[in-house]
Amino acid sequence: MYAVIETGGKQYRVQNGDRITIEKLNVEDGGKVVFDKVLVCGEGADMKVGTPYLEGITVEGEVVESGKGKKVVIFKYKAKKDYRKKQGHRQPYTLVEITSVAGEKAPVKKEEPAEEAEAPEEKAEKPEETVEEKVEEKVEEPVEEAEEVEEAAEEAEEAVEETEEAASEEE
Repeated sequence: MYAVIETGGKQYRVQNGDRITIEKLNVEDGGKVVFDKVLVCGEGADMKVGTPYLEGITVEGEVVESGKGKKVVIFKYKAKKDYRKKQGHRQPYTLVEITSVAGEKAPVKKEEPAEEAEAPEEKAEKPEETVEEKVEEKVEEPVEEAEEVEEAAEEAEEAVEETEEAASEEE
């Protein structure tokens, strides 16, 4: 079942579980919102159309977050008149998750316990590494790389010394 609601001067087609971005509402994050301006509700043959709104039918939602949208740059320009004006704007919005359309609650999201049940068995099969072992592994890798770099630097120094000795002997 879906509904068409009006809020902030715009109309939105919503159904249970939808997340919509609407004009800013003065409601804190996690708060409940009730939309009573429902234009259309139902589906198929059960469609109800209001004139202009349906009486007694509401759509409920929960505020997920409030914030500002992407920045829009307004640049005004008049040729040959040395007139340039740059201005920015970020439109405030409220993200709402629809929880109930016309009294029908959204189905509760079920967590998948099957995956969670398998995870402890896998952990039991693998011997767990201690924190010290993990730290040693992380430390040993850079140490080995540092030793290789030091060896390469020593070889380069020896090559430079040999070249300098050869050059001084030729003089």
